Amino acid sequence: MLTDEFHVFDTTLRDGAQREGISYSVADKLAVARLLDQLGVGFIEGGWPGAMPKDTEFFARAADGELALKHAVLVAFGATRKAGVAVQDDLQVRALLDSRATVVTLVAKSSVWHVESALRTTREENLAMVRDTVAFLRAEGRRVFLDCEHFFDGYRLDPDYGVRVLDAAAEAGADVGVMCDTNGGMLPMDITEIVTDVRARTGIRLGIHTQDDTGCAVANTLAAVAAGATHAQGTANGYGERAGNANLFSVLGGLVTKMGRDVLPEGCLAEMQRVSHAIAEIANLAQDTHAPTSARPPSPTRPACTRRRSRWRRRCTTTSTRPWSATTSASWSPRWQAGRRWNSSRRSSAWMSAPTPTSSARSSTGSSSARPPAGPTRRRTRRSNCCCATSSKGRGPRLRSSSSRTG
Repeated sequence: MLTDEFHVFDTTLRDGAQREGISYSVADKLAVARLLDQLGVGFIEGGWPGAMPKDTEFFARAADGELALKHAVLVAFGATRKAGVAVQDDLQVRALLDSRATVVTLVAKSSVWHVESALRTTREENLAMVRDTVAFLRAEGRRVFLDCEHFFDGYRLDPDYGVRVLDAAAEAGADVGVMCDTNGGMLPMDITEIVTDVRARTGIRLGIHTQDDTGCAVANTLAAVAAGATHAQGTANGYGERAGNANLFSVLGGLVTKMGRDVLPEGCLAEMQRVSHAIAEIANLAQDTHAPTSARPPSPTRPACTRRRSRWRRRCTTTSTRPWSATTSASWSPRWQAGRRWNSSRRSSAWMSAPTPTSSARSSTGSSSARPPAGPTRRRTRRSNCCCATSSKGRGPRLRSSSSRTG
C-alpha cells in the first residue's frame, strides 16, 4: 500500500465474480490479482475460502508462493459465526484462518429487518456474533474489516442499530466498518447525510461499498469519501451482480484527478486502461454496451451500412429471382422503382422512361437495355443498392454491367 491513510479496496475476485457470465478459474483469479497489484490497489479481496472450492484453492496457491504482490495485501472474505454456535466451532470461521490471509473481511447484518427475518435471531445475538468473531480473528493475529450489509436501508428503519453494530466491531478490534449500499438504491445526497451523521456518532474508521442499481455507485462512493470515509471499495470495470458495483477505475480517476488525493503509487494511474482491458479479456466479456457507438466496432451480424433503411439493406444480396413481366413490374413498389432509377443514374435516363418493347422489337434492335418479354421467371444478378458497396473511386454505388444478367 502507498499508506494506510486511505484504503483502495478491490473486490473484483469476490463481488465482481458474481456478475452473470463470469466464471473465473483459479489461474484467472491469479492473473487478475497480479494486474490489480500492478494498478497499485491496497487490498485485493480474493474470495470466500471454505464456501467455494475455487476460492479455497486460490488462497492455498497464493500462500504457497504463486502470487507475489508488490503493492497489495490479499484479503479473505467470510461471515460472522452462526447464531447459537461457538466461534471456535464454526467451520467457516476456521476456514478463514486456514486461508493464511493476513486480512479478513467479515460480513454482518446491520438492518433489524434482516436480523429478524433472514437470520431469525435477536438483535443482541447478532451483536454478539459480530463481537465474538472479530475478537477471535484478532486474537489469531488477523486484521479485520467489517462489511455492514444493507447498512443504508437499515438506517432508514432504525438509525441507531447500524451504529451499534459498528461500535460492537470497534470494541472487539475491527479496523474499519464498511457501510454497504447492498441494494444499490441510494443517491449521493442521501449518502452524504447518513455518512456525516454516522461519523459523528461512532469512533470506528468508516468505509463505503456501493452497488449501481440507480446508476450512482461511483457518485455515491465519492460522496461518502467527501463526507469522511477513508476506505473505498469497488470492482474492475464495475463488474458485479445485477447492475454491478462501483467501477474502481472511475472511482480512482475521481479521487486522483478531481479530489486531489494521492491514493495510488507513482505512475500506477497510467496503468489503468491497460489493466481494464486485460481484465475484460480474462473475464471474456463483450465490450461495454454503454460505450459510445463511435467507439464500438460494427456488429458482425449486421452490415456496416447504417445510412439506408433495412428495406434497402435487403437488396445487398447477390442474386434474386423475379418474373420479368410488365404486370409484375407495374406491381412493384414505387420505392423499389425509385431505387432502380437512382441506382441507374449513371446510365442513360431513357432506360427507365422507354416503353417496354415487344419481343419482335427486341429481336430487331438487339438492345441489351430493353427488358425481356413477359414469360417464365428469369434469374438475374441484382445490383447492390447499399451505400457500403462503393466504387474504388468513391463516386457512389458500384454498378454491375448489364452483361452480368444470366439466363
